Amino acid sequence: MEPIGQLQRVMRCSFHWDTDDVNILLFAKLAMPLMGTARIVVNSIHIKGHLLLMPILEGKAMTYSFVSTPDVRLGVAFGSGGSQSLPATELPGVSSWLIKLATDTLNKRLVEPRRQCLALPAEDLQKKAVGGILYVTVLSASKLSGSNLKGCASTKHINSSEDTYTDDPVNSKELQTFLEIELGELTRRTDVRAGSSPKWDTTFNLILHDNAGILRFHLYERTLGNVKYDFLTSCEIKMRYVPDDSTIFWAIGPNSTVIAKHAELCGKEVEMTVPFEGVNLGELTVRLVLKEWQFSDGSHSSTNVSASSRHSLSGGSNFLPRTGRRICITVVEGKDLVVKDKIGKSDPYVKLQYGKVMQRTKAVPHSPNPTWNQKFEFDEIGGGEYLKVKCYTEETFSDESIGSARVNLEGLLEGSIRDVYIPLEKVNSGELRLQIEALKVEDNESSKGSHGSFANAWIELVLIEARDLVAADLRGTSDPYVRVHYGNMKKSTKVMYKTLNPQWHQTLEFPDDGSPLTLHVKDHNTLLPTSNIGDCVVEYQMLPPNQMADKWIPLQGVKRGEIHIQITRKVPELEKKPSVDYESSPTTVRHQISNQMKEMMIKLRSQVDENDLEGVSKSLTELESLHDTQEEFMVQLETEQTLLIDKINELGQEIFNASPTLHRTATIP
Repeated sequence: MEPIGQLQRVMRCSFHWDTDDVNILLFAKLAMPLMGTARIVVNSIHIKGHLLLMPILEGKAMTYSFVSTPDVRLGVAFGSGGSQSLPATELPGVSSWLIKLATDTLNKRLVEPRRQCLALPAEDLQKKAVGGILYVTVLSASKLSGSNLKGCASTKHINSSEDTYTDDPVNSKELQTFLEIELGELTRRTDVRAGSSPKWDTTFNLILHDNAGILRFHLYERTLGNVKYDFLTSCEIKMRYVPDDSTIFWAIGPNSTVIAKHAELCGKEVEMTVPFEGVNLGELTVRLVLKEWQFSDGSHSSTNVSASSRHSLSGGSNFLPRTGRRICITVVEGKDLVVKDKIGKSDPYVKLQYGKVMQRTKAVPHSPNPTWNQKFEFDEIGGGEYLKVKCYTEETFSDESIGSARVNLEGLLEGSIRDVYIPLEKVNSGELRLQIEALKVEDNESSKGSHGSFANAWIELVLIEARDLVAADLRGTSDPYVRVHYGNMKKSTKVMYKTLNPQWHQTLEFPDDGSPLTLHVKDHNTLLPTSNIGDCVVEYQMLPPNQMADKWIPLQGVKRGEIHIQITRKVPELEKKPSVDYESSPTTVRHQISNQMKEMMIKLRSQVDENDLEGVSKSLTELESLHDTQEEFMVQLETEQTLLIDKINELGQEIFNASPTLHRTATIP
């Protein structure tokens, strides 16, 4: 053992790993002139170097790293391994490329001063952490020196809108700095602060997708009048789950020492002061709180779990794979969503994907902090399936992504709602509030009674009229129509021109899958984008089957106006159960819709060439209606396919049950 600094000691030892008892198969895409896919087999590994072992946290953990870049050699062949392998000379350069890749990876992760940590817990609960929730509070920086930062050889510029990089020397006056926090694909930014000791005191909610992570802090300088930011320096803090349900945080300290903290329980605050990389470039103080660890068996440890429930979580899993439960997701609200429009407009909505099922919320106009309060149900899927969340803002031509996230749904307890804020990835700000609950199918069905979902049922919506609408045009009138959103489906009524009391008398049908039903009354414009003159949510889920409800519903978001509808949950009798009956085959119907859309596109191009703006507007409306018809046809086709497969399975089971002499072996004559 030899000392490093005054307090920490290390052990130096030789490391020599030489083995041919490996068979690692890699698939690589080859560029020209070879082209194609190569099967690369690594059949021997040789790594030789010197390790530094440093005990930390009074022996509760140990860091380890190589003193310098180790010697790496790999035995490589091509093919499927074993006797089918070809010599490495068949593709020269691949072996050296793999060695360089392995060496670069070791340099980035395991060569001084980069270190990994090995926990040495007194108790091993035999649980595998797969994710966690981390709160990071950036408190302050200190000892930032403009002259020292200016002495860097070069810095990186980040364009505030495009994130492009160039090299250029630092040209700073009075420091105005901000921090970018990075954890995996999550990035967040603080506000700009002035001076050599800026104080932020800003908290960020971050998500881990593994049992360990690297939290990186990048310091930037903002120069007045410049749209680009100067990258100055950075530092990082690593964290890891310990099998006794605790958490270790560690970082590189002054003179290559180790700064380490141990949080014995979830929810315990840890404060760390970490130097920025480089000589005399200042230091950063942060506060870290690991709120919750999530485990592969579906359980989780958090600050609000009582002693009795904690015992059950560490035992058997409450997760029911594939059967018996539904997942209810309520998209409550969004906070600090990204606004990409230059005029500050944002009409955000959320898409949820779980397995192959996708649902979406309504769009909330002109708000970076929208409130949806929309509830969706999914059949629970086993195997650790994530809920994929994507946030968009509606645009005229194509909607734009403003963040995404993954949510681990394992470990949900029946009767307990998990209320969480999910930070959005691949953007600099924004989070969504979700309420997640698991329900047994039988409990959910019985609570609905006769008002639950029915197989092969549909929603019949009659849009009759509206009255006392607001005037959207300068002439004191409107050209209203209704845009209906039902889950992922969209349909529109015809346009009624120059009236505040339109009458449509149109009937629309949707498959009854419990999706939210919203009506958006809009004013049609030939040249300008359509104007919203009110919307409303139609509550139909608790309606008795085959009973029509006649409603006048007030419009929201406007001073006046209401809409008259009739809605019925159509549930056919078993002997009268209809299926979608097309006069032509599905292939013919699909071709008909496709041909109509092609003809409409040709017509649209002609109208554009002739500057026929009114004709363009009508053609766009017809094209949108054709697109809705195509979506409806696909939904009906998928429904029929599912019903047909179910009926075939039922028929096969009936034949099998009715034929006791039927054997599963075949007799050969």
